Amino acid sequence: MGTAVPGPPGEPEGPLTGFTVGVTADRRRDELAALLRRRGASVTVAPALRMVPLADDALLREATEACLGGGLDYVVATTGVGWRGWVSAAEGWGLSETLLRACREAVVISRGPKTTGALRACGLREGYAPESEALDEVLAWLLARDMRGRHVAVQEHGAPLTWFTTALRARGATVTVLPVYRWGPPEDPDAVRRLVVRTVRREIHALPFTSAPAIEAFLAAAAPGAEREELLTALRHDVLPACIGPLCARPLLTAGVPCAWPERGRLGALVRVLTHELTRRHRKELATPAGPLVVQGTAVLTGTTVLRLPPLPAAVLAALAERPGAVLGRAELLRRVWQAQDGRRPDEHTLEAAVGRLRTALGPYGHLVGTVTKRGYRLLATGAEPPPF
Repeated sequence: MGTAVPGPPGEPEGPLTGFTVGVTADRRRDELAALLRRRGASVTVAPALRMVPLADDALLREATEACLGGGLDYVVATTGVGWRGWVSAAEGWGLSETLLRACREAVVISRGPKTTGALRACGLREGYAPESEALDEVLAWLLARDMRGRHVAVQEHGAPLTWFTTALRARGATVTVLPVYRWGPPEDPDAVRRLVVRTVRREIHALPFTSAPAIEAFLAAAAPGAEREELLTALRHDVLPACIGPLCARPLLTAGVPCAWPERGRLGALVRVLTHELTRRHRKELATPAGPLVVQGTAVLTGTTVLRLPPLPAAVLAALAERPGAVLGRAELLRRVWQAQDGRRPDEHTLEAAVGRLRTALGPYGHLVGTVTKRGYRLLATGAEPPPF
């Protein structure tokens, strides 16, 4: 339902304590959310798509029979789950042995280690697997060979690979597409909309993505025009997008949004990259008259205590903590903290109320938020300048 969920009671605080992370994945979303919560994050789960197996196997069976009837030269396996689904469907039709025999007589190309594992579980060996796990390299490898008259089977991974199959056909290949599963609309589109709004408001600190179609669906959930531009602005500057790999990141890179991704496309590696980048960019270690403090996300860590702040006071503190000890003018603070809050135009009274709430939430550390008469506010602390985003 797209709600923020803290880690289980009593679980040790982790490096992501105070950060809220949005998960848009459908497949393996529980595993990804668990990895994030284990590191202390609050997680908002709002799948932007859902994986829909083909309700009518007739299309897949027709494609399978085309592979078996015409002989195969190359077989492109793009995902482990898709490959297993294809073999399982063929087994149900009594065609699995025939299919595997046809694959043994062809050159089987694996997009990555998970796919390779699925192939080897079937007794197959890959003839080529790109180090980058990118289909671009697979296509380049194929196009470096004479494709005229060759029969290529391509197992799709949720979305049509039109650019891939078109390039092969242009070089004279016969291409049979195996549509094992497709992406459908989300089960809860309102949850996706809420995640978009919270991202625009900077209440979400990071978004890990595991597929390009999920990114496209998430961006499409923003209203065209101002909201979509504000969403992209948030992703470019304040909210960290982390992708499972460069192919997944394509929609964001095309929109001018920088992304982080691991060298190997694994959920654990994705979470490690997200943790590293998020803490590097948004963790502030401060020396104060009351002792050392760490500000990250909506949490203040005091050594043995974690103070959790409401989103708005936390945003005020984060702005002040970027330049500890320096005075931040009221107009600047209003602009930075409220720039995405439903288009409202708060006044100085609203700011004073937010600062009051911040001091209350900080408890014994509230006096560290100082008022500079007729100028603004400052955090009574010193610390390193934050690294560039």
